[in-house]
Amino acid sequence: MTGGPEPMSADARRAFESELADLRAERETVAATLRDGGGDEPGDRADQADELRRADLLDRLDGRIAEIGDRLREAAVAGPPDTDAVGVGSTVTVRFADGTRSTLQVGEVAEADDAATVTADSPLGRALLGRRAGDTVSYDTPEGPGSAVVESLGGARGAS
Repeated sequence: MTGGPEPMSADARRAFESELADLRAERETVAATLRDGGGDEPGDRADQADELRRADLLDRLDGRIAEIGDRLREAAVAGPPDTDAVGVGSTVTVRFADGTRSTLQVGEVAEADDAATVTADSPLGRALLGRRAGDTVSYDTPEGPGSAVVESLGGARGAS
């Protein structure tokens, strides 16, 4: 990432907003167990340990909720992805060394079943960031070094 406000693709925004809704619902459930679980009588050590675990979970949920909220606000400030150079949120068509072409979305998050998204922190994603049409990128793969040519930015997602 560049260090400044980073744009976000619509797919990433939807994924973050969905995660945020789930986290808020889970947080409310956990917070309710802490509010409702404390009577005037002290419980045994197992009850106290369980309450500490729930309080720790609440802290972790609050941290992730704040992190996602900050990222969504940052993306709103950054505006839409750049169309001249590859960035987070860009759609880019690349031609790999074996001649195959793929149109990929450079994102922050990838769904498990979405082969058309490459995350910005993956080897290929990092190599693509800041590149323009016509640039050749090199990156590491599990099988060894790989390369691809950036053919274009924009366009529909998919592979050919």
